Amino acid sequence: MHPTKQHQFEPKIVAFVCTWCTYAGADLAGTSRLQYPSNVRVVKFPCTGRIDPLFILRAFQKGADGVLVSGCHPGDCHYMAGNFHARRRFAAFRHLLDFVGVDLKRLLFSWVSAAEGGKWVEVVTEFTESLKTMEPMKEFRALEGQEHWSSLIDTPELQESYDAIP
Repeated sequence: MHPTKQHQFEPKIVAFVCTWCTYAGADLAGTSRLQYPSNVRVVKFPCTGRIDPLFILRAFQKGADGVLVSGCHPGDCHYMAGNFHARRRFAAFRHLLDFVGVDLKRLLFSWVSAAEGGKWVEVVTEFTESLKTMEPMKEFRALEGQEHWSSLIDTPELQESYDAIP
């Protein structure tokens, strides 16, 4: 008889990132050959201010165990105030997620600049490790067949981003 090997939970993480800073920081981490968990699937946006909060719910519906939203540091947005807009929007959205029963530890907001490849590695590693202490998220998966709001996406850019959610 062979002893059974305990399979450790590997969380699925969707990261919605800004093109100018966080995506460039993640690229720097890759080109610098910094090691970090491969649990993250990146969806890039021109700016975090363009991320619709419904995309976060959609990521959970599609099986994400955690969602990371990351962009330029406050005051460094390439679109002037996009990250301030995102910060206000997601502060209110966190209250809604809490109300519907989402553990807020499953949602992380961070600011990573293009020169902070090391910080990207830290953020992804710490978030992955914190999610490993939880169970897989299953609460919203049953809603997948019931959603009707995706037909309201009215621009090709948003449709492309929506379709890219793993």
